[in-house]
Amino acid sequence: MQITAIEPRRKSLAEVYIDGQSAGKVDLETLLRQNLRVGDDITDAQWGALCAESDVTRAKSYALWLLGSRSYSTAQLEEKLRGQYGAEAAEAASARMQELGLLNDAEYAYRCASDLFRLKHFSVSRVIQELRQRGIPADIAEQAAEEAADLFAPDATEAVAELLRTKFAGKYQDEKGRRRTVAALYRMGYRWDDIRAAMALDEE
Repeated sequence: MQITAIEPRRKSLAEVYIDGQSAGKVDLETLLRQNLRVGDDITDAQWGALCAESDVTRAKSYALWLLGSRSYSTAQLEEKLRGQYGAEAAEAASARMQELGLLNDAEYAYRCASDLFRLKHFSVSRVIQELRQRGIPADIAEQAAEEAADLFAPDATEAVAELLRTKFAGKYQDEKGRRRTVAALYRMGYRWDDIRAAMALDEE
């Protein structure tokens, strides 16, 4: 097989033609690194390796762009990359981001846990659940929630009591309002014992 044409495309890509037919697009950086030119012979295996290398390069570039706009867990970032570049390229890109200090599940989990306590007023168990849904491993999620709780989350009963004084003030005086308030607190991760104790305190 012979490379018969290399035509520049958008986003630093080049379309490569082999034996007169388009074989696909690869990034220019990879082409230059491999020193490939029109007229060079290339095997199926070499073309496959070239495409795989290009996918890794492009995945790394996209990962940098994504992380420049917001934080991601490793699982979230790899999921974003996997659909476009494949599993191997996604893992290689996330590994490189970790090496650069741009991707750290423990730091991400702590920031998320802190925000969930401060802004959503979730319980510790609900925070852990939310972190797990973001792809954080169980041990990291639990540690992050515990550490953030020391600074941002009071005792569960006190937390519910504060919510009753603020978010749910005047909303649970009748039976219907009480049921809705209890249901909302359940969704936030609080147990019935803590809810009941907080309501008892509020009624004193």
